[in-house]
Amino acid sequence: MKDTEFIEVVGRLLKGQSTLALASVGADGAPQVAPLFYVCGDDLRLYWFSSTSSEHSKNVERNSAAAVTVYVPTDQWQEIRGVQMRGRVSVVADGERRGSIQKQYTERFQLGTVFEALIARTTLYEFRPSWVRYIDNSKHVGYKVEREFET
Repeated sequence: MKDTEFIEVVGRLLKGQSTLALASVGADGAPQVAPLFYVCGDDLRLYWFSSTSSEHSKNVERNSAAAVTVYVPTDQWQEIRGVQMRGRVSVVADGERRGSIQKQYTERFQLGTVFEALIARTTLYEFRPSWVRYIDNSKHVGYKVEREFET
């Protein structure tokens, strides 16, 4: 699979789902996982809003290294498709960029104006993948393609 095809296939899967599982490292060194709504950028970067007081936000503040998985729900092993990623998390501080992503996020999850006051008190986070594995059992059991990316 060529790089452009890989990005298209993974991007389609990411844009077709709504929840990621973010794995981060707690203060005690133990792994922690949090499910989060997200939106996907064209470059496979993932964005979510969260409180800085949440455990996963504190974790990525201390250590920006994280892992993410997104998959298509199924109860048939032949239909397992998903993405595993490793990378870094950072805060999006640029107001214009935040506004654009917030609009996309609000529309995607049909949050309307009620959510505006709540989202104003949150922080926008960005996950930049450095490694991505695409899995698709519909091709054959254990089918996977991996790519590394510059962060």
